[in-house]
Amino acid sequence: MKRLYLFLLASLAFGWEVFASVPAYTNPILPYDYSDPDVCRVGDTYLMTSSSFNNVPGLQILASKDLVHWQIVDAAIRYRLPGYEEGDPVAGNFVWAPAIREHEGRIWIYYGDPDRGIYCIRSKPFNSQLSDFKFPLEWEEPVLVIAAKGYIDPCPLWDEDGRVWLSHGVAGSRFGLKSVLMMTELTADGLALKTPSRIIFDGHEEHPTSEGTKLYKRNGYYYIMHPAGGVATGWQVVQRSKNIYGPYELKVTLAQGSTAINAPHQGGWVETPEGEGFFIHFQDVGVAGRIVHMQPLQWVNDWPVMGNNGEPIVKYKGAKDKGQREPSWANFVRRDEFDSTELALDWQWAGGRVLPQWYFCDAANSRLRLYSAPRDADEWMPNLLLQKIPAVAFTATTRVRFTPNPHKKMQGAEQAGMIVTGRKASFKQEVPVTSEWCYLRMKMTDSQRGQFYTSTDGRHWTKAGEEFQAVEGHWIGAQVGLFCTRDSRKHNDAGWLDVDWFEITLDK
Repeated sequence: MKRLYLFLLASLAFGWEVFASVPAYTNPILPYDYSDPDVCRVGDTYLMTSSSFNNVPGLQILASKDLVHWQIVDAAIRYRLPGYEEGDPVAGNFVWAPAIREHEGRIWIYYGDPDRGIYCIRSKPFNSQLSDFKFPLEWEEPVLVIAAKGYIDPCPLWDEDGRVWLSHGVAGSRFGLKSVLMMTELTADGLALKTPSRIIFDGHEEHPTSEGTKLYKRNGYYYIMHPAGGVATGWQVVQRSKNIYGPYELKVTLAQGSTAINAPHQGGWVETPEGEGFFIHFQDVGVAGRIVHMQPLQWVNDWPVMGNNGEPIVKYKGAKDKGQREPSWANFVRRDEFDSTELALDWQWAGGRVLPQWYFCDAANSRLRLYSAPRDADEWMPNLLLQKIPAVAFTATTRVRFTPNPHKKMQGAEQAGMIVTGRKASFKQEVPVTSEWCYLRMKMTDSQRGQFYTSTDGRHWTKAGEEFQAVEGHWIGAQVGLFCTRDSRKHNDAGWLDVDWFEITLDK
C-alpha cells in the first residue's frame, strides 16, 4: 500500500473532511499507546506528539482536522536518539513527556531525557501563510537546552513581553527528589538557560508525584496543568498565578470519581478556531499501554472545568458528522505492502538508532528485507521492528520467507519471525527454515491474550505453541512486529527475512 507523507493544510489530505467543529466521539479517541500526549493547533490543523522513550523513529507526530480522526504524518527523531552512544542502556529511557508548540513559523518540541537533560527540537521555518507547511517537516538538529540529570516534563511559554519561560518536573530516580515542580527562564531564542531552575511547587503533602507540566497564559493568569497521585491512581491539578514564579492557587480539575476511567493522567489543553476547549490526556490500561482520551473543557471564573464537572466522560455528542466512520481510529489498522523506499512511520525500532544494515526497503519487489543482527547475551534484540497494539481484540498476519546464511559456521545461529514483546518477556513464532513463503498469524484478545498460528497457503491455519499473556514494556504497552536475529557468532555476512506484507485487522 502506498504511504502518503505529503500533508497540506489547505487540502483534504488522506481524504479527510474538514469539520467546522469537533464531531461526536467515544473515548478513548485513540486506543493506542501514546503516552504523555500533548497537542497544539496550527491554523485549522491539530498536532499531537507523545513520549517515545527508546523507540526510533521517536516523537511521532499525529495530525487531525477535528481532534477525533488522526493520522501519523511525521517523526521529529528519525534515525538516532539524541545523546545515544553505542552500548547505552535504552529500555524506557531517552524521550519522556514532550510539549509541542507553534511559534514564529516553526514547530517546537521540548522533551526531557532523564539522564541528560531537556532537549529542544524545532522545525525549519515555514511562511506565515502556511503555504509551505507540509509533512514531513524539515527538522533542525536537537539542542540540549538544559544539561541536568533528572529534569523531565518540560513545557515552554513565550510571554507577551518577549521573555521565554520553561516549566518542568523532576525524576526522583535520577534527581533524588520528586513531587516538586520547577520554573526557569530561557534565552530569547528558547535554546539556552538564562536563569537556574527553582522550585515553585511542592506536592508532597497533598499532591504527591506531581509531574507532567503544561504551561499556559490566559486572561493575565499563568496556568500550570499537571497530574499528581501516580500514573494508575492519580488526578489532574491546575494551578494559576499572576506571577510566573507564584505563589500559585490550585484546584483538582479531573479525577476518576464514579467512572471506570482510572487516573486520568498527563495531557494538554487545546482550543478549536471556534473557541471550544478540550483536554487530551492518557489512561494507563496496563498491557496495552497508555491510551488517549479527550475531555471537553470550559472556563468558569478563570478556572477550567474538564469532562462532566470534573469526571471523565465516555461519549461526547459533538457536531453532526456525516462522514464519520466507526471507529474513528480505524485508519490506524492497515496492511503494509512495503511499496515505499522508506519504512512507514508506524514502524519503530526498539534500539537507540536505526542502523542501515538492518533492513532494505525493496520497493521494486514490493517487500521488506530484514537482515539478521546479533542479539545481546541477555536476549535483548535492538533490531526489533515493532508497532503499537490496539487495546482491543485484533489479528496480525504476515507473509514471510526466511533465508538463513548457508555457511556451516552459521548453522542454527539465526532466527526470524513474528514477535510480541514487553519488558519482562517476549513471545515469538519463528519462520520455518525452508526458504519458502509461508504465513504467520497472531490473534490477541481485548485482554491481551495471544495465540500464534502458521499456514503454508494463507487459508488453512495450524495453532503454534500455547496461548500466552502479553506483558507491558518499560513505561510502554506491549508491541507486535517482526524480528531477524542471530547469536554472537562472528561472520562476514547475514541471512535475512523477506516480508511480503504485514496486516493488522480488528476482530469483531
